[in-house]
Amino acid sequence: MARVALHTLGCKLNFAETSTLGGQFLDRGYDVVPFSEAADVYVLNTCSVTERADRECRQLIRRALRRSPGAVVVVTGCYAQLAPEEIASIDGVDFVLGTREKSSIFAHVPVLEKQAAPQLHVSDVKDADDFGVAMSGPAADRTRAFLKVQDGCDYTCSYCTIPLARGGSRSQDVEACVAQARTLVGQGYKEIVLTGVNVGDYGRKIGSSLLTLLQDLVTVQGLHRIRISSIEPNLLTDEILAFAAGHAQVCRHFHIPLQSGSDSVLRRMRRRYSAGMYADRVHRVRERFPDAGIGVDVITGFPGETDAEFDETHRLLADLPVSYLHVFTYSERPNTPAAEIADRVPPAVRAQRNEQLRILGDRKRTVFAEQHRGQTLEVLAESTVHEGMRSGFTGSFLRIGFPADAAQENELVRIRVTDIAGDQCTGDVAGEGRGQ
Repeated sequence: MARVALHTLGCKLNFAETSTLGGQFLDRGYDVVPFSEAADVYVLNTCSVTERADRECRQLIRRALRRSPGAVVVVTGCYAQLAPEEIASIDGVDFVLGTREKSSIFAHVPVLEKQAAPQLHVSDVKDADDFGVAMSGPAADRTRAFLKVQDGCDYTCSYCTIPLARGGSRSQDVEACVAQARTLVGQGYKEIVLTGVNVGDYGRKIGSSLLTLLQDLVTVQGLHRIRISSIEPNLLTDEILAFAAGHAQVCRHFHIPLQSGSDSVLRRMRRRYSAGMYADRVHRVRERFPDAGIGVDVITGFPGETDAEFDETHRLLADLPVSYLHVFTYSERPNTPAAEIADRVPPAVRAQRNEQLRILGDRKRTVFAEQHRGQTLEVLAESTVHEGMRSGFTGSFLRIGFPADAAQENELVRIRVTDIAGDQCTGDVAGEGRGQ
């Protein structure tokens, strides 16, 4: 049996799309194996948000070819869309597929064989209106399922290449999303993560909304958790929060990108909110959901960012009751307005600011974990067992470790938090309260 290995770089949306690709290979009789193993075909679904993602892509391709020199190499995703010739120049790459081609590899490449010269299948995404099913399935090897409900973006953030790589915002209709959710529940998944480039923009062009989608998804029998992967602060409405408060299936976890806590930097970034408006959203979440997990994306070293502007960001995040930070160091991306700004922050300063925010983020995670000491929380058990311990996430995105025999993979179990080391919680099963 031919073996295929798939690897994902980047966001949860990419994970959902990679899982769909894996299903296509399973349907054709392939054995899906980890990317670290020898394979006949390697498929790399790429990201191009940062320079580091580009570099990691090149390293992974070379590593795979050292492992299996005769393997067929297929590269797709955002980096493939933006720089197909650059990828094609890497020794051993056979096929480069763009954003619109990735959902149907076998339609473009019926026979996967080594090529004398790379084949490029990359079309323009400017007028993209196709969607392509993307949801986790048996090939994903994950406890939580990822369901793609939206793609592309109509925002014009000055640092971002995603509109260039994925095209304009578009959504899958509610009926299709609900049908796919039912399929995932039928496969045994208890939690579905709604993914997209700009999930909060869901449905705007098809006469629907994220709220409408949530209203239909909570009716899916057997779906215990619905998690919103990320949502812009200007799109996290009071109506969505009110609906979540009335429906326990909607996870008390809100990942809300900030990028900067300085209004002047936000304007240069072309973001659609102010620092004050962002703070208001966080406080509204916290008022409704005292134990919610609140995540933040933030960029350090954006062109022209002064010490004073960085201090504004640091102070805002220090004061806000958020749970964790995802900190990114700004990197210049070709064909973006920000890359043309001459006033660049020195790399050493970018790295120093990144470290300051990472330290703050570690402190936030620890505080959040400590708040749950002694509480009994529902955990969705994962598969990995290490030294007799299994772990899983709560609805608020808190990871908790517990004795492996307390639950099987994909089982909902109630765990009482007994100890915390840093941001790592551990506990034991509470009574007989296992979920089925």
